[in-house]
Amino acid sequence: MILSDKRILEEIEKGSIVIEPYHRKYLGSNSYDVHLGKHLAVYEDKELDARKHNKVRHFEIPEEGYVLQPGVLYLGVTEEYTETHNHVPFLEGKSSTGRLGIDIHATAGKGDVGFCNTWTLEISCVHPVRIYAGMPIGQLIYFPVDGEVENKYNTKQNAKYTERTIRPVESMMWKNEF
Repeated sequence: MILSDKRILEEIEKGSIVIEPYHRKYLGSNSYDVHLGKHLAVYEDKELDARKHNKVRHFEIPEEGYVLQPGVLYLGVTEEYTETHNHVPFLEGKSSTGRLGIDIHATAGKGDVGFCNTWTLEISCVHPVRIYAGMPIGQLIYFPVDGEVENKYNTKQNAKYTERTIRPVESMMWKNEF
């Protein structure tokens, strides 16, 4: 079951869902629109290694926009900082974004109960497309959790993406044991 607009508003009022900045006009019937932040990043190396810390180069999207190129993975970030304390947040691309040939996540569309941060986007495109900071990029939907959560993300010792940031965060796969 997905939370409705009225239920999302109730949860915001209770503080179990936090969206900053929040604007009522971005609340849909069962989702909240999020926007592309001004920071992007690309990996420095052409070949990545899951066991190593792959470095990224950060840059800002200029006012005139930035043209994404196919075959490149861009890490973006939402303008919105969110907290979700009692629900499972999912981030999906807006249909208008998809119709431009832009994907906003490779695999990481689900957040965890207790996730408190901006969302790093794994952006790719099928043809060159100009993007702009502040453009609508995705929508958050919220699912209720059945049962009590023992281990919320923001309290997990091995959580890798808890440091509050306004820039996209590269993969921390290298911190896993394998």
